Amino acid sequence: MAGKIRLTKRSVQTKSFEMKHSERDKKWLLIDAEGVVLGRLAAVVATLLRGKHRPTFTPSVDCGDYVIIINAEKVRLTGKKMKDKIFHYHTGYVGGIKERSPEQILRGRFPERVVIKAVERMLPEGPMGNKQLSNLKVYKGSEHPHAAQSPAVIDLAARNPKNKRVK
Repeated sequence: MAGKIRLTKRSVQTKSFEMKHSERDKKWLLIDAEGVVLGRLAAVVATLLRGKHRPTFTPSVDCGDYVIIINAEKVRLTGKKMKDKIFHYHTGYVGGIKERSPEQILRGRFPERVVIKAVERMLPEGPMGNKQLSNLKVYKGSEHPHAAQSPAVIDLAARNPKNKRVK
């Protein structure tokens, strides 16, 4: 009996679930960022974009939802990050490194870039992360052109008292 393997109920493996691209069901979600802490907002949005909140999460399939963020210019940062944190970018020319604080960006022409960059840094790098980031729609005001999709509203500020920062 040394060479034979005996199968019992415990040794039989069950097949794990893996979602296919044709099986995915994407929803539209709306989040109001007014007064919400940026890092907490970005963490929740990255989870929704990846689809990790679903029991059918599959890493190789874009099974996340579409997320719309409104009032991006009213997002809050804790501590001294509004002035002390620095975002660097390069123009492409020699000596063309530039820097801006979140305060300058939020007061500028495209305040939604702060939110996009925070979410982008919480998603995986590569083609899948780029595809998931394209499912994020960020607007600086309270108006958005996605009313036809009838997005479900998520009240992120009411989930936890730490999520909302009041000056």
